Amino acid sequence: MPMHHWDYLFAIGTIFAGLDAYMIGANDVANSFATSVSSKSLTLKQACLAAALMEFLGAVLVGARVTSTIKDGIIPAAAFKGNAGVQLLAFTCAIVASSSWLTIATRMSWPVSTTYSIVSAVIGVGIAAAGWKAPAWGWNGGKGVATIFAGFAIAPGIAGAFGIVIYSLVKFGVLVRQDSTRWALFTAPLVFFLVGAVSTMAIIFKGSPSLGLKDLPGNTLAAAIVGTAAVIALLSILFWLPFVHAKVIKKDYTIRWYHFFFGPLLWKREAPADAGAVDFVPNYHIRDANELDGGAKAPAPEGTDSEKGDEKEMDESSDPQAAAPPTNVSPLAAEVEAHPIDGPWILPKNIYIIVRYRAGPFILKALTHGSNVDIHKLQAGTEGSNGAARVAAVHARAKQYPNDTEHLYSFLQVFSACVASFAHGANDVSNAIGPFSVIYHVWSSGELSGSKTPVPVWALVFGAGMLVVGLATYGYNIMAVLGNRITLMSPSRGFSMELGSSITVILAAQYGIPVSTTMCIVGSTIGVSLCNGDWRATNWRAIGWIFMGWVMTVPIAATVSGCLMGIILNAPHF
Repeated sequence: MPMHHWDYLFAIGTIFAGLDAYMIGANDVANSFATSVSSKSLTLKQACLAAALMEFLGAVLVGARVTSTIKDGIIPAAAFKGNAGVQLLAFTCAIVASSSWLTIATRMSWPVSTTYSIVSAVIGVGIAAAGWKAPAWGWNGGKGVATIFAGFAIAPGIAGAFGIVIYSLVKFGVLVRQDSTRWALFTAPLVFFLVGAVSTMAIIFKGSPSLGLKDLPGNTLAAAIVGTAAVIALLSILFWLPFVHAKVIKKDYTIRWYHFFFGPLLWKREAPADAGAVDFVPNYHIRDANELDGGAKAPAPEGTDSEKGDEKEMDESSDPQAAAPPTNVSPLAAEVEAHPIDGPWILPKNIYIIVRYRAGPFILKALTHGSNVDIHKLQAGTEGSNGAARVAAVHARAKQYPNDTEHLYSFLQVFSACVASFAHGANDVSNAIGPFSVIYHVWSSGELSGSKTPVPVWALVFGAGMLVVGLATYGYNIMAVLGNRITLMSPSRGFSMELGSSITVILAAQYGIPVSTTMCIVGSTIGVSLCNGDWRATNWRAIGWIFMGWVMTVPIAATVSGCLMGIILNAPHF
């Protein structure tokens, strides 16, 4: 039965679990999509929508398996000596300490490890409750502290190795060849097969226990993986291949997104007579966005802001009235002035004006600010500053490849970003919901939470929802120090980084090890950056700050949670 005399602990735990999930979204979910947004494959709004879908699927379908490691693998239930109230207090203190540290780190734009934050906090309360011997310091069957902290070096190293292998295949198999666009086009089905296989393994090996997929015979699992990947590759041949061929090779500027579903019929579609006169492929170049490496002028995509700006200048030069200096009145202020309040504000018409034209737009702008930030401007740094000069020097040492070729990899990068987001939802939702599941179970049943305690699906949904909200409203603060701040981004590089990181996270989750997605994506980013052939193409100063944040997380989270637990547990009382 519920322990209502400890309702306040459950309430505190729920609030801070929500805050923890929110900050994980702002700090960690940004890792899954920072490369896609940085390389211009996705806008920030599109990234938020993709995350909303994939984080939910990953968290709800496969999130429970890794949650058990955070929940009971570090501190055994025996450490609380049969006192359910002490266990409830311990995990409440842990989630408070973890979420507080993540809030500070995110505010300071430090991409710390949210996994290490909650692990350190749980270690701290375990020591406060039962001494130094309470935490499972050893390997403990793959669930102890040593297993988790081994990922401090293993996760970035493995992810970096995968990133090097994948990008080397892309670079030397496609990018450096003559007519690289055609090579990218016709090798893409093989890449779709690879990504499809990785996605299938994520579902099978981390799948919902109720499906029992992991218990299938080995030959059945192999057939499922290869068969699903083959179907994805076949669909790419039937639908994706003719679509991008018409758009990129034929230069058919009349192609629209819905033509994708025409599939093979697009092979026979005639391109316009003036095909090629208009280049509507987006410009993915980050360095000197208006110029190619050879110094040639890069054509602006049709309908881009740069093109519209040129048209606007032409119109203004031909119209004397349009050439008048612009006013400093914002659209929101102009709308407010157009609807003045006449008479007491309490009148119904004035209340409507306040809600419709003043409070409403202001609230909407505040809520959508996080998805309308110019990430590339933030990553480039303040013009004229040392940081901006350092980033520009790093970018100058990385080669940029043709837009047409990069455009093809933008599709693959979005696909791999969704896989990374799925893996993140499965792996890192445990950082908030693992401790919360203990809090909920102890409060609702009055019993100690053990290794077999189920994680409620609604708790996973709650955690996944807060992850998405965190990304949409505050994720830009972490994206600003990732992506182009570390090295020059492009769809082909970003695809390799994301896929390398995803494979690492999925393999770790298969063995129940909650690795840090921050470490995986940073390691993969370094690996891909080294493929530029110049170690100075990586911003090692930025890497150093990120590494320092990882190291600081352990003592800070453990100390705060341990002190909080010790003070409350031993405080005088009547």
